[in-house]
Amino acid sequence: MDEIRTLQPLLDTALLPWLALAFGLIIGSFSNVVIHRLPLGLSVVSPRSRCPACGRPVAALENVPIVSWLALRGRCRGCRAPIAVRYPLVEAAMGAGYAALAWWLGPQPRTVVLMVLFTALVVLALIDLDHHLLPDVITLPGTVVGLAASLLPGAPAPLESALSAAAGYLGFGAVALAYRRTRGVEGLGRGDWKMAAMLGAFLGWQGLLLTVFMAALSGTLVGVALMARGRTAQEALPLGTFLAAGGIVTLFVGQLIIAWYGNLLRV
Repeated sequence: MDEIRTLQPLLDTALLPWLALAFGLIIGSFSNVVIHRLPLGLSVVSPRSRCPACGRPVAALENVPIVSWLALRGRCRGCRAPIAVRYPLVEAAMGAGYAALAWWLGPQPRTVVLMVLFTALVVLALIDLDHHLLPDVITLPGTVVGLAASLLPGAPAPLESALSAAAGYLGFGAVALAYRRTRGVEGLGRGDWKMAAMLGAFLGWQGLLLTVFMAALSGTLVGVALMARGRTAQEALPLGTFLAAGGIVTLFVGQLIIAWYGNLLRV
């Protein structure tokens, strides 16, 4: 019995990423519902999932993350309409992200907090990609959670979290105001301001700066690629999607990048 008790922490640690993977797959399935319904003003809890083409309710066995999509060969069982590959990809990404955070951080409150941030960023990225919309129902509570989480070990200090959130909001607001005055059109929506505040609350000032840099870099590369394919330079790109991508990079490898850059400056 004593030997089992000695091994229990090791077993718990080894099992945790697999439990996180399973939980992440389930959250990924629910995230697909949120991504589809929230921008349309629909309830995310009822009615049950239905085929967008024929309206047929999805049975429980047809709603198993990834497995059901593969078993159905990516088509509705009723009308055989295609089911977008995005659905299993979101589920897989959420499961992998949860497993990575659990493996990296282990069983602590900070792990759960970063899972919340990761989920919010994936959902916001795809909603903004589809609708050019960043719902307040995600960014505002997300900012509150980020500020509250600053009380936990490993997080930015409460003052840094609060100042970073304010800097994100006001900084993006200042850029939007300057753009409107010089160009006469809106450049950044208030949803982007609020998302920047959420990122600052969770990641602190260094993480926010790195996220914005990553977003600007990736947005520029995508914009250049689109123009090279003949797309107009005036076409609006979803900044929130790039902020989310930058935030995810910062979430997983931000400390490594910041440490590398700090060492580079000291050379």
